[in-house]
This record gives sequence, C-alpha cells and structure tokens, in this order.
Amino acid sequence: MAAAKQAARPLQACVRCAGQLQPARLSAFQARGFTSTAAVAEEAQAQQPSTSTPPPTQRKLDPNTVYDPKQERKLIKTGVFPIGSRRRRAALSRSQQIPFEQLPYQCFQEARKVLIEERQEKVKAIETMQARIARLEAQDPAVSGSELQKENRLRSMHNQLKELKLLADINDPLVKKAFEDKKGDMSKPVYRHLADEKWRSYKLKILQQRLEQMFVIPDVANHFNITADVDLSFGRRNVKPGSFVDSRTTENPGQLDIQVFDAGERLVTIVVVNSDVPHVGRDTFTHRCHFIATNVPISPTNGRVDLGKLPESQVVLPWLPAAALKGAPYHRLSVWVLQQPAGKILEPAQRPTLPPNGRKDFKLRTFLAKNSLTPVGVTFFRSEFDPWSDGILKKHNIPGSDIEFEKPKPDKLPYKKKDGARFR
Repeated sequence: MAAAKQAARPLQACVRCAGQLQPARLSAFQARGFTSTAAVAEEAQAQQPSTSTPPPTQRKLDPNTVYDPKQERKLIKTGVFPIGSRRRRAALSRSQQIPFEQLPYQCFQEARKVLIEERQEKVKAIETMQARIARLEAQDPAVSGSELQKENRLRSMHNQLKELKLLADINDPLVKKAFEDKKGDMSKPVYRHLADEKWRSYKLKILQQRLEQMFVIPDVANHFNITADVDLSFGRRNVKPGSFVDSRTTENPGQLDIQVFDAGERLVTIVVVNSDVPHVGRDTFTHRCHFIATNVPISPTNGRVDLGKLPESQVVLPWLPAAALKGAPYHRLSVWVLQQPAGKILEPAQRPTLPPNGRKDFKLRTFLAKNSLTPVGVTFFRSEFDPWSDGILKKHNIPGSDIEFEKPKPDKLPYKKKDGARFR
C-alpha cells in the first residue's frame, strides 16, 4: 500500500495543476465570447505580409551550422559531412558571425598579442638560419674540414630550420581552428605535423593493436614502422580495421585514402592479400593475392586512390572479391601500401615478380625482397561465409564453392566401468 500511494502522488499533483489552470482558460474564452471583432494582435498578424523564412528542408544546408540530426543525415546523403561537433555547430548557428580573430574577449586578444610577438622572433630566427645555410653552402669544403662534415652540418641546420618554421605557426589560434575545421593545407609542415600527432595519439594505436591481436603481423609480414594513414571504403561504407564486410560489398573494388605526413610525391605499390585460404591437401592455410597495382602516385595533398579506376598500365592483377568458404573460419584480407625506391618507375618489363601459380601461394615477404619495396601503411578487414558467397565464388571461378568444411569431432574417452561397491 505504501508503494501504491507513493506512485500515485505525481498523478495527483498533475490533476491538481490541471484543475487550477482550467478555470483561467475558461475565463479567457468567456471574455472573448462577447466580442464579434478580431483581436488587435490577430489583425496585426493578418496585415503583415508573408515573409517567413523557408523551412530548414528548403534552405541549403551548411556543414558549419547544421546541428539537427535529421538535417545532418540529409547533408550526409549529398556527400558532404558536417564540420566539427554538434555543439559547436549549434553555437555558430546562433552567433553573430563575428570573425574568429576579432572575438571580443580581452584575455583572448591579449594572448594573441603575445603569440604575434613570439612569431616575429621566430621569423627573425628563420631569416638568420637561412643566411647561415647560404654562407655554408658557398663555403669551400676544405674550410669546413671535409665534404662529409659540411654535409652533416647542412643536414643539421636544415633540420633546425624546419623546426623553427613549425614553431612559428604551431601556437597560432587561426592555424588550429583551420585544422580542427578540416580546412588545413597539407602542403604546409604545420598542418602535417598536427595531423601526424592526432593520428599517432589514437588511430595508429588502435590499428597496431588489431594487427597484433588478429595476427596479421607476423602472419603476413614482419613488424615495420607504419608512417602512412590508410583508410579503406566500399562506396559509402567506411571500413574500420578488422571489421567484417560481406562478400556482396567487396564484389566492386574499394577506395583508399592514403595520408602521408612528409613532403613530396612518391610512387607506391598496392597489394591485397588473403592470408586464410584453406588448403585441403595439407590441412593448413595458404595465401592468395587479390589485387596488385604499381606506380600509383600519392602526396600529402592527393592520397585518394580508387582501385577500380586505375589505368590498365598500373594494374598487374585485377580485383578479386573476398568470399569465404562454407564452414571455414573468417578470412583476413590485408591492404598493403608499399613504397617504391625514390625515382624508380616499374616498367611493364620490370613489373613485380609473381609466384609461378599467380594468385596462389602468394608470400608478401618474398614479394618485398624481390622487388625492393618498403611497407609504409596497412589496413585490413575480415570476410566470412554469407548468403552471397556461393554465388560470388562461382561467378569469379574461385575454387572451393563445392566444398563444405566441418569441425572434427573430438575422440571419445575410453569407457571405464565404475565400481559398484561405491554405490552401496
């Protein structure tokens, strides 16, 4: 009974409030009942022209100010993603559109003055260092000691110059705002440095954890220093490292977003390896190559690679979908970005050396050694048997569509008759 009374108290309070508000509403309706003319507010509203703003669905959605979830989904369907957090976009939509550097906060403006003075000092140091480098380059190697000592000093001074250029802009609020708004120019060292720090703080750690947790390393290749951020997507679906992708989605080649953090353009080779192909005769697993492309140019400002739109002169092995066999464990398909030697273009006669069986028994370690390639980035996804796997295996002539794997039953222990005396 005590619980029932406690639950009924909010209901009684609501009924009491409704009873108090009802007479006021009735009195208002009764006061308006004796008049036959419209109220003053209604007349003013009727006289105003219809200049109401169109609903949000009719206005052009701005990625900087959209904050409603429904409008965000509509914007994403057009291929444009919202910028920043939802809280930030809601604040911008209600602000007076004051430029960021003119925000009326005294502490902010005073801090900007200090940063401007510090930047001027760094600019003077940069000019001094550039003059010193120019004098050393024009100097005779015999004065410096030897040619090797001169090169070492120049290398050290160039590294100091890069660090000074980075320190000149690293604390600028406008630089950090442009980077957070994804408007940073990746051709500038400061934005590459900020992007590298952000990538190494979280995303790289997750990638390394999943590569070792699912034994992609060392099953496919040895440990190496990952220096490039590689993102894989199939159409509109972004694939996180280690996630499952159905075979129907992988029937079309995917797209890669390769972000490097050092200046300059370079040529890379892209290889996709399946490291879990069952081998019935040997009762083990082998590797299969699903894609190879060479001479793919990438840079810090241009890292988008559509594997299905590469010219035929760059494709060594065309794309093969990922389809697991029935009853077999999931397959791990890893995408490797391999940097070619500086200035080396692989001509058709110098194409990467493939194993005698083509796609079968592909070993990435042997492939790297024979072609002098260096791995710089990797990502991977998993594939398991699904309703579309059988059709894709037959369509692309992948062996194994007529095989079904079963787990072996464990051997039974020998039966031992228990002593009946213990039950008496």
